[in-house]
Amino acid sequence: MGSSPNRLVAVIFGAVYALVGLLGFTVTGAVEFAGPDGELLLGIFQVNPLHNIVHLLIGLALLVGGIAGVRAAKTVNIIVGAAYLLLGIVGFFLDGPANFLALNVADHFLHLATAIILLGVGLAADREVRNSTTRTRAA
Repeated sequence: MGSSPNRLVAVIFGAVYALVGLLGFTVTGAVEFAGPDGELLLGIFQVNPLHNIVHLLIGLALLVGGIAGVRAAKTVNIIVGAAYLLLGIVGFFLDGPANFLALNVADHFLHLATAIILLGVGLAADREVRNSTTRTRAA
């Protein structure tokens, strides 16, 4: 795992997002499950129980991908990075009931930063990983 940036980033981000998902439940006991208003986690990020579950699922996907191997880590980094890029942009326009994850501006910037890192590593690192059906031979 140490020689693959994709595996390392997937495991680190997976552990952080899973931990954040668990910590979120410590502040969302009296909050509507998928309501637009949540409680603040770490004094800045707004969360509700659904948001916590999403963090757990993203964290677990990244952890599993990072542990499974370079190709899986690269794939999950790109997919999660793309999803967070979309969420980071769209989040600025969500309001009222459409904001069922209780996102706030701090969340948007965190999602965009996560997207940049995951996509950057996913697209740029471990480029030598080849599909087993498309191996090339040296002449």
